[in-house]
Amino acid sequence: MNKAKIIELPLTAYEEVHDLQKRLVSMRLSGELDGDVVILVEHPPVYTLGKRGGRENIVVSEGFLKEQGISVVQTERGGNITWHGPGQLVAYPIVHLDEARMGVADFVGALEQVMIETLDALGVSARSDAVNRGVWVGDAKIGSVGIRVNHGVSFHGLALNVAPDLTFFSWINPCGLAVSMTTAEQELGRKVSMTAARCEMKRAFGTLFFEGLVETTLNELNGFPSALCGAGT
Repeated sequence: MNKAKIIELPLTAYEEVHDLQKRLVSMRLSGELDGDVVILVEHPPVYTLGKRGGRENIVVSEGFLKEQGISVVQTERGGNITWHGPGQLVAYPIVHLDEARMGVADFVGALEQVMIETLDALGVSARSDAVNRGVWVGDAKIGSVGIRVNHGVSFHGLALNVAPDLTFFSWINPCGLAVSMTTAEQELGRKVSMTAARCEMKRAFGTLFFEGLVETTLNELNGFPSALCGAGT
């Protein structure tokens, strides 16, 4: 598999990045974009619903959420309700699964492995679970996966709890489960740098999915970006 391009965004509204993903999927399908792209980002606090729904798993009132300034967004990804917010590292891989000769189950497993390897590099031992998808530390969930595939091209992706405020998860049943959530910081008992987490996740993607990653911006997608983080060089 060739090198993929990676776009790193600052804290950006979920809806804005959702629209970006859909544009990139269209570009990938039309051939305007000739390779895969990974978006790394953090979002302001937001709850997102999957194809299985999830509004019934909100355990606080709609009025309370409005007071907190948190929106609830319906999406087309698989799964149930989840939360995104600062301190959570989110990756959206726009990958042509047909070209990569990768099935959906293998793709989801690889996304879980990206989180496991990222956590391992940070000092946290985690595992996947064939029944309840995502990444776990003991019985606590630390990473989630939810994707959609459009004519063979993936979007949506993974969310890894590096250092978020877990209070937001107490207002829902995450992924429709009565489950406790954890973070890398909580497991290690110390501060964890989001910059370090981003770099380790980029390395994991470069190793597991691609022959390295190259940094780009939205304006450079058809240009010649520089090598990122030493991956594949």
